[in-house]
Amino acid sequence: MTGGGDVKRQQQSVPPTSAPHIPVLLNEVVEALRPQAGEVMVDGTFGAGGYSRALLEAADCALIAIDRDPNTQTHADRLRADYGDRFSYRAGCFGDMQSLLDAPVDGVTLDLGVSSMQLDEAERGFSFMRDGPLDMRMSQDGVSAADLLNEAAPELLSDVIAVYGEERRARAIVKAIMARRDTQPLQRTGDLVDVVCSVLGRPRFGKAHPATRTFQALRIYLNDELGELMRGLQAAEQVLKPGGRLAVVTFHSLEDRMVKQFLSPRTGRAGRPSRHLPDVDMAAPSFNDGVKRSVKAGAAETEANPRARSARLRVAIRTEAAAFAAETDLLPKRAPTSLGAPNMGAM
Repeated sequence: MTGGGDVKRQQQSVPPTSAPHIPVLLNEVVEALRPQAGEVMVDGTFGAGGYSRALLEAADCALIAIDRDPNTQTHADRLRADYGDRFSYRAGCFGDMQSLLDAPVDGVTLDLGVSSMQLDEAERGFSFMRDGPLDMRMSQDGVSAADLLNEAAPELLSDVIAVYGEERRARAIVKAIMARRDTQPLQRTGDLVDVVCSVLGRPRFGKAHPATRTFQALRIYLNDELGELMRGLQAAEQVLKPGGRLAVVTFHSLEDRMVKQFLSPRTGRAGRPSRHLPDVDMAAPSFNDGVKRSVKAGAAETEANPRARSARLRVAIRTEAAAFAAETDLLPKRAPTSLGAPNMGAM
């Protein structure tokens, strides 16, 4: 396979980092949420606790952290020791925050996708730069990436990679996957990198890694990331008090598009569907724009943290109007049904 040995040497040469995880757009998120003494903030994607700690330092507020990754418990224990009763931790998905919270809150932040902490742990299987088992499960439950790649129908794999990875050569990649698994199962991230690079070519300096979109697609599908985002946005609308702030950091176009589509009608920007249709009463906006356009990381931050290059922050402020009816059309067209742990019988 083209460049397989070179790719594996690149993977093995990446040392694990011991640097503390610094969240992307940290100052901008804290500024957007503007925590005040006595308020309650929610960090729906707790991770290593960077946003949580910054918010607790910014004001004498309380913070509720939510995360489905059991490995985050250690970080939660540290914040509990540092901040006492001001900090609490709920194991679960941010899409379920309405059932995880006891009362309305003043702010919600979501930092989407995979965390640097998860990427740095080769045994989690999220990174194409670190050779490890093909896992990619955030909660460590359900079907792994290896299960999916070795047992799923080619049609499903093609849809997953094409829709969730926006990969134009999805069919060719899946054809190579099928040829590989007919002779030997894919077990490690390096196996998948080799297969993708046999189709798309070797990594080139200054260009995105050829396996980026395929890894993204599998991770999104296995963890139902876009479904979780849809439920999380709808839950935030329900739990925020009037004047409550919502800050969402996205890392790719699928996420950012969903956040825009969610906020557009709720901030009154959607308008009437067509001038040829009769006038209809528009629902009162349930949010006001916190910022007119998405916020991007500055040059200094992107130089220090290349992951920040693709980050976008969108901010909205809850009004007193009723929440909109929950919709299901935020997901991409032709998106394969993803349940976080797909039913193997349907593959």
